[in-house]
Amino acid sequence: MTDERHNLLITGGGRGIGAAVARHAAQRGWRVAINYARDSLAAETLVRAIEAEGGEAFAVRGDVGSEDEVLGMFATVDARFGTLHGLVNSAGIVAPKARLDEMNVSRLERIMRVNVIGTMLCAREAVKRMSTRHGHGGGAIVNVSSVAAALGSPAEYIDYAASKGAVDTFTVGLAREVAEEGIRVNAVRPGIIATGIHASGGQPDRVERLRSVVPMKREGSPDEIAWAILWLLSREASYTTGAILDVGGGR
Repeated sequence: MTDERHNLLITGGGRGIGAAVARHAAQRGWRVAINYARDSLAAETLVRAIEAEGGEAFAVRGDVGSEDEVLGMFATVDARFGTLHGLVNSAGIVAPKARLDEMNVSRLERIMRVNVIGTMLCAREAVKRMSTRHGHGGGAIVNVSSVAAALGSPAEYIDYAASKGAVDTFTVGLAREVAEEGIRVNAVRPGIIATGIHASGGQPDRVERLRSVVPMKREGSPDEIAWAILWLLSREASYTTGAILDVGGGR
């Protein structure tokens, strides 16, 4: 289905799951704002690839862990799009594998600031631009969580798992808060997905090591997560809000 040039902001959109969402969304007719924090080359390369296929996209810098940068990002999106119809909160970080008794407070604060507060700040700004309470026509928000929220990630990164548990709770609460204002809020919980996040957490071989614990005996692809996200954004999911969709091969 085509979404008739509706406007979509994807945080963390330059790589991994976010980039897959951007590509597929553009193919379905969305205008796409691709947020990045540091890797401008990846974001701009993705923009050019989308434009080469006839889509519309632009890159916008902003660390979602900074309120000032979030406000600046949304101001840029306002100037380019005028209206906003969809938000995908895909930006997230993980730190190297560790037990809780090895973690310092700066690590914990950074994880929570980006993964939880960043998600909430971006959703807050989206609500201001979508809600009928604020004179707008509605929209959809999809938060990217993780199956780690259910599994806890012991002896790996329970701080990351806890942050994603907070995202799940936030998703349900916000969905009910704005349900009468034309906004649907849902989350997708990816399982073991072949992206660079494992290497950023100091475990580049993690996918290979954990493949056997997935009931389907394989890792997922960013495209498979993107398809689930795009369904939740679409009119085909018009009666779905407050849902947390596991896309983890049965894990």
